[in-house]
Amino acid sequence: MTTPRPEIRFDGPRDAPRVVILTHGAGNPVDSPFLEAIAGGIAAGGLTVARFEFPYMARQRLDGIRRPPDPLPVLRETWLAVIDELGPPERLIIGGKSMGGRIASLVADAARVRGLLCLGYPFHAPGRPDRLRIEHLQALETPALIVQGERDPYGSREEVEALPLSPAVRWHWITLGDHSFQPPRNSGRSHDACLQEAVEASLAFLRSL
Repeated sequence: MTTPRPEIRFDGPRDAPRVVILTHGAGNPVDSPFLEAIAGGIAAGGLTVARFEFPYMARQRLDGIRRPPDPLPVLRETWLAVIDELGPPERLIIGGKSMGGRIASLVADAARVRGLLCLGYPFHAPGRPDRLRIEHLQALETPALIVQGERDPYGSREEVEALPLSPAVRWHWITLGDHSFQPPRNSGRSHDACLQEAVEASLAFLRSL
């Protein structure tokens, strides 16, 4: 059965020369506070932002029943369908939160998009740093930025900074941030400030393309 094309929501100008496509992580929808802040900030910087949900999350939105993510082939096919709809690919930067950014990284080279933006990449399951998800990132050709919290349990700075990734991959570390860039309460930093830092790093990367 063919995966249906997802509904796409837009932020920012519709005629910008670059379109940034973002999607969600495994557990939260595309209008989570995290993605609202990131998409709104990038759109305010003058770029078109498009967001979509994978089929399992779209079904969850309709009936309220929590589901696990779709199988990997469905996730990949959904990404490719959105790229096909919003192309040409040379004007697209694809990515998203956690799993959404990971699946984007799996299709970026084959789809020949302009760039890749991963927000909290899930390098491994929490507590399983021995099972890394980086094989494709070692040969990645698409220019990429990974924005990662220093305390991310899916890949902290101490664990992953020295990984042998492709030269196409750039890093930006959110000081004291976790998987959603949330700092500790007693750190003196606010979550809003960390999210704004992520937006600014993302915009600098996007403008460099």
